[in-house]
Amino acid sequence: MTLRHLARVVICASLVLAAVTVSAKAGPRAVVELFTSQGCSSCPAADQVMGELAKDPSLIALSLAVDYWDYLGWKDTLALSGHSSRQRAYSKARGDREVYTPQVVVNGLVHALGSDKTAIERAIAVTRAEATPLSVPTTVSLSDDKVTVNVAASNKENMRGEVWLCPVSRHVAVPIERGENRGKTLVYHNVVRRWIKLGDWTGKAVTWTVPRSEMTAKTGPSDNIDQVAVIVQGTVANYPGAMLGAATAALR
Repeated sequence: MTLRHLARVVICASLVLAAVTVSAKAGPRAVVELFTSQGCSSCPAADQVMGELAKDPSLIALSLAVDYWDYLGWKDTLALSGHSSRQRAYSKARGDREVYTPQVVVNGLVHALGSDKTAIERAIAVTRAEATPLSVPTTVSLSDDKVTVNVAASNKENMRGEVWLCPVSRHVAVPIERGENRGKTLVYHNVVRRWIKLGDWTGKAVTWTVPRSEMTAKTGPSDNIDQVAVIVQGTVANYPGAMLGAATAALR
């Protein structure tokens, strides 16, 4: 290798590093929502994939436990009925009526099998190529007694969305006593425990402040709320649409 060739390699490597740095500062590349259930025998593989995705700093990976499999013999201890409604609303917004577990929805737009990491990455690429998700800078910061969410102004016309703050448990192990997964201890990652609507975003810069105590309100001490996620999401005919902005912060 000549010195000139070596210099080119160094320059190229520097440019790649700079691009990665800029991309990292620009915010997450995707919000990945996994609809899962403790009563679903196909879901543990997807829960493991979610654990891998949760380690990727460029992703906001969230587990949303649903309740429609409870009749099989085990009531999901993490499920919210609102998650089942949200999953159905996504299917109506897409027009495909596809509702199943384990199902991932990427950036509010494209669904994929939750246990197929390659399909999830493909869905991320599709949403970033065909739309402009997560283009609105969004931050969440913490102090001793409050959580502050900032959503920047949009440089595009007619961008609107809803702003939601979600208390999250980063790691929950659940022993399953009945149903299809009986005898297993399943581990869930970035489990959404509540949805707190901060307000509507109309395209202008706005700030919301919430008491930090609100993150654990209406939950028990065993729920282990240790993170918050904020999403700014557009709507399609009153159904959830594209993710416009998102951020997370650790509570401890």
